[in-house]
Amino acid sequence: MSPNMTGAMLMMASMACFTFNDALLKLTDGALPLAQLLFLRGILASALIFALAKRLGALRFSIARGDWLMIAIRSSSEVGAAYFFITALLNLPLANVTAILQVLPLTVAVGAALVFREPLGWRRVSAIGLGFIGVLLIVRPGPEGFSLWSAYALAAVVCVTVRDLATKRLSPDVPSMTVTLVSSLTVTVCAGLASSTGDWAPVTPRLGLLITGASFFIIGAYFFSVRVMRVGEISFIAPFRYTGLIWALLLGWFAFGDWPSPVTLLGASIVVATGLFTLYRERLLARD
Repeated sequence: MSPNMTGAMLMMASMACFTFNDALLKLTDGALPLAQLLFLRGILASALIFALAKRLGALRFSIARGDWLMIAIRSSSEVGAAYFFITALLNLPLANVTAILQVLPLTVAVGAALVFREPLGWRRVSAIGLGFIGVLLIVRPGPEGFSLWSAYALAAVVCVTVRDLATKRLSPDVPSMTVTLVSSLTVTVCAGLASSTGDWAPVTPRLGLLITGASFFIIGAYFFSVRVMRVGEISFIAPFRYTGLIWALLLGWFAFGDWPSPVTLLGASIVVATGLFTLYRERLLARD
């Protein structure tokens, strides 16, 4: 596959892992404080990432100072994104926060065009824009939920954009597993510090299984989100971030019994169509 096709597959894998992780955390139904939940998941995920990286010989910390700076920016952005997203989520309807976050393919693609001088043709801009329209049909945000807390959701968009662009800046010889481990440890340490200020809830066997499953999926989510920014052109890969909503629709149906409305299905169809069109265009370009 071409680098762009590889990046598209990695982006879809990343979105799938993030969505399955979110579904498992949602199944805990608030039985644990959020900081405790993220800390326990992070401890297990970081240990598994370290063991896997050591096993594969893919862990190396002798990295150039400039790359360490990019890793530090990326990790800090990861923590900031989590903080701003959760704060906004606690004060705004989910649909409104989700709609704001779907600006990400646009901000990341434009950021890559400005910072890395990546080509941003009208077809790619059209695919991103049409995908965003499909997303709006899915989440259907209402104006009553927008308030000053929307600034927190926008701050989360900025953090994720900076995170992805910093990842793109990393040298090719920096192991992705090292970046994955540092990101996981940073979020875990911050969650641990936050959880130390409050009471902990008991962990039942069911909660333990859910946290374990979420740990495995977050490993894939972290790793694929690092790898995807290191191959291909961001403006091509960006629309495939919308596929996370398709997974959310399917998991909402199977796990929580949420049957999509006809408008939601129309929006999902638009998202899928833009992805298929983008892949089709890449195949034509590769053939030429």
